[in-house]
Amino acid sequence: MNGKLMMNKWRPRCNLPSMITDREKHFMHLAIAESEKGITAGHGGPFGCLVVKGDVVIASAHNMVQANNDPTAHAEVQAIRQACEALQHYQLDGCEMYCSCEPCPMCFGAIYWARPARVFFANTKHDAAGIGFDDAFIYEELDKEPKARTITMLQIQDDYALRVFAAWDRSGDKTLY
Repeated sequence: MNGKLMMNKWRPRCNLPSMITDREKHFMHLAIAESEKGITAGHGGPFGCLVVKGDVVIASAHNMVQANNDPTAHAEVQAIRQACEALQHYQLDGCEMYCSCEPCPMCFGAIYWARPARVFFANTKHDAAGIGFDDAFIYEELDKEPKARTITMLQIQDDYALRVFAAWDRSGDKTLY
């Protein structure tokens, strides 16, 4: 079975609540406060994120793109890294994420790979676009053929790469994620 099939079979481990409770509002307020902390510190955009397991905050992070000179240092990615380290696991089973804004395409992908039970967000991607964080072009780029993208992507076919995939596929000691 390959990773694609595993992803298609994965389903969240918890259902969404029928209504938002004071508990969820509390954690969202903390995520928003984390976004403000990042702005005050001059670390980057107005984004914050918490990872919560039960009623315990496992990770709290804000955008660190400018502070770390790292375009992947978004609040969600930072929080996922912290939480996975704290839990000593590469997935966030039974966890919730509270994001001050609807996740961008990169964070959306990272969240799906981390597989939390549910994600709550405050501002929408349209709100983010209104202050200059517009990711619409990334969604458009994904639909284009690789050669037609703004950043040209060209495949270099190589049998060696296929052999490495085949060796991994035959391996009895593998973990799909």
